[in-house]
Amino acid sequence: MSNSYLDSLNEAQKRAVLQKDGPMIIIAGAGSGKTRVLTYRIAHLMQQGVDAFNILSLTFTNKAAKEMKERIAKVVGVSEAKNLWMGTFHAVFARILRTEADKLGFPTNFTIYDTQDSVRLLTAIIKEMDLDKEQYKPKQVYSRISSFKNNLITVRAYFNNPELQEADLMASRPKIGEIYREYVNRCFKSGAMDFDDLLLRTNELLARFPDVLAKYQDRFRYIMVDEYQDTNHSQYIIIRALADRFQNICVVGDDSQSIYSFRGANIQNILNFQKDYPEVKTFKLEQNYRSTKNIVNAANSVIAQNKTKLDKDVWTSNDSGESIYVMRSISDGEEGRFVAQSIWENMMNHQLKPDVFCVLYRTNSQSRAIEDALRKKNIDYKIYGGTSFYQRKEIKDVLSYLRLLINPNDEEALVRVINYPIRGIGATTIDKLTIAANLYKKSIFDIILNIHKIDIQLNAPTKNKLQDFSNMIQRFQIEAQSKNAFEVAELVVKQTRLIPELEKEGTPEAVSRVENIQELLNGIKDFITDKIEQGENASLTTFLEDVALATDFDADKENDDPKVALMSIHQSKGLEFEYVYIVGLEENLFPSAMSMNTRIELEEERRLFYVALTRAEKVAYLSYAQTRYRWGKLVDAEPSRFLEEIDEKYLHYMTPKTPEPSTNKFIDANLFDDAPKGIRFQKPLIRKKIERNIVENKEVNFTKNFKKVLENTSNTNLFDTEVIVGNIVEHNRFGKGEVLSLEGNGANKKAEIQFGTVGKKKLLLQFAKLKVIG
Repeated sequence: MSNSYLDSLNEAQKRAVLQKDGPMIIIAGAGSGKTRVLTYRIAHLMQQGVDAFNILSLTFTNKAAKEMKERIAKVVGVSEAKNLWMGTFHAVFARILRTEADKLGFPTNFTIYDTQDSVRLLTAIIKEMDLDKEQYKPKQVYSRISSFKNNLITVRAYFNNPELQEADLMASRPKIGEIYREYVNRCFKSGAMDFDDLLLRTNELLARFPDVLAKYQDRFRYIMVDEYQDTNHSQYIIIRALADRFQNICVVGDDSQSIYSFRGANIQNILNFQKDYPEVKTFKLEQNYRSTKNIVNAANSVIAQNKTKLDKDVWTSNDSGESIYVMRSISDGEEGRFVAQSIWENMMNHQLKPDVFCVLYRTNSQSRAIEDALRKKNIDYKIYGGTSFYQRKEIKDVLSYLRLLINPNDEEALVRVINYPIRGIGATTIDKLTIAANLYKKSIFDIILNIHKIDIQLNAPTKNKLQDFSNMIQRFQIEAQSKNAFEVAELVVKQTRLIPELEKEGTPEAVSRVENIQELLNGIKDFITDKIEQGENASLTTFLEDVALATDFDADKENDDPKVALMSIHQSKGLEFEYVYIVGLEENLFPSAMSMNTRIELEEERRLFYVALTRAEKVAYLSYAQTRYRWGKLVDAEPSRFLEEIDEKYLHYMTPKTPEPSTNKFIDANLFDDAPKGIRFQKPLIRKKIERNIVENKEVNFTKNFKKVLENTSNTNLFDTEVIVGNIVEHNRFGKGEVLSLEGNGANKKAEIQFGTVGKKKLLLQFAKLKVIG
């Protein structure tokens, strides 16, 4: 076999590949070819006579393991590559446990419970123990038990730890320990392990049975661990135990890309590796092959702000490339339109396919504005690691309520929400309603309206619950006659108590669902504002039609054609794209408001930004909005501190950088009295032109109406009067544009405007609130 594969490595990579024995750490910067190094090191070990059966390679995804095995097979052959112990922690240790299960009292064909199985079992246990399911939410309990297991806190350890018990007592859940014990016992009786058990039970196996530990230490003479910065405590202990005999352990990772602490990952594992193995040899892969100089240097300037980090200097010999573009949008809706327009222009100007573009966001709810804008440009996109916005369960729930107001005979919508949130109307009741509807040739809603008149085998309490439901829908219908789509949606969300129902779960997933409902309300507000300004129908029916088209678009694009990638930054780890858009770079959004309480949290947010920026190969866009909708109300937003941390020489501001307002630090402005109400001396834009005319000795004719406009500075049409063809105007959502034409009179007067972000728009001047700037 040839060693020609070594010729494709740079000197730093080659040194790491050729190092055979002893502990070693490969600190691999973003885009530095770490997968290639891992792959070739395994292949080289095999070529140096190490048996494939004696090599253990642990990865974080099945995809990574599959790709590495395929690459190794090209060097050493398919047959030998198959003999490697390679896979994720869970897959490899499940394989060991299958062999050794009898020592722990489990059958070799034990079942592996997924999260749903575990939550279902915990639900049953909580019910059997007659505990309040609101106090002991199954998903919360599961999350707590999972955390115990990943930190090697067994049932015995829990009951020996007063602090843990005190914490659960303070959280009004004193029975957590008893639930944990019963859950473990039930899993054991069922011959089942959950995902966390695959690690916990492996630790138990290696700790309780020295002969088993010796067996696997002897087998795994060379151990390699990818993404070591993302290991948790349980994984760390297994690795240390297995490597203890021969100490031929090689870990690969980048502390700057440690972003999974919420899953239990402990960055200290990689930071302390050199303490764990004093004889360690350190190799640094610092050459970035992925990105341009500007992107690499900008990312370095940000991550340099972190105090907890390993020393490395990432560099690239690639071209300098384009500056990183920074875009300030007036609102989140405009931000979405800017991204779509920019992608469309880049596709047209450079003949690019959609799959070279990626849009990254901190929270999944941000995809709504991007999806809407891409759809309106007919640009195909795909949500990675999630569901398209309008297909998410919580969004479908709200939309089903809204659909019922328009059409109470919509049975699909009715069945979806009649018992959500739970109101005691079960499947048996729905079956009886369906039978009655078929018998009387009526809709289910008609049957409910006449529930006390029709002979249907339901008890009085159930009939009352059904009547309460129909009364609620009818109240919403009455409200919808006088309210706009946003007001109706806001009322429905509030009165049905969908938010408190989700908040009760207390899980990260529930928080995300609440954010999605908030974003739906934001989208409705954005939609009706847009329609009103254009003098179009802003009813609930129109909005639901628009959503129906959006979901139809989702269905149409389920094919293998190239698509723009949309994903959260956590989902983007390990991926790369030519063009990357990072949106929502605002304080309290990115960095997240929930991750700014300690330096540790803030540094992880900064590492997350570093990961996002280093996904870009050629061009990166950083975007933030000055205002963002929150529960349908426009609130001010502040640019993210991460923008300030990038050296300005790598940036190009597409819009002027917003200056920081200067303040007088020597005196408190609140000392001074407010001006008397009703008196305002203000020079409106209109007066500027009048004064200019006077200077030019032109005669100015003040009509009665003209004077009235000047005096009424609170009039929303103040700027509208001034709009003429050729003006450059600013709109609070669409940004700057040029007035192409005017039509109509009075309240119906419209302006056709060419905006830079959204193209041409016809807006009613009465509602558009345009500001003339040139």
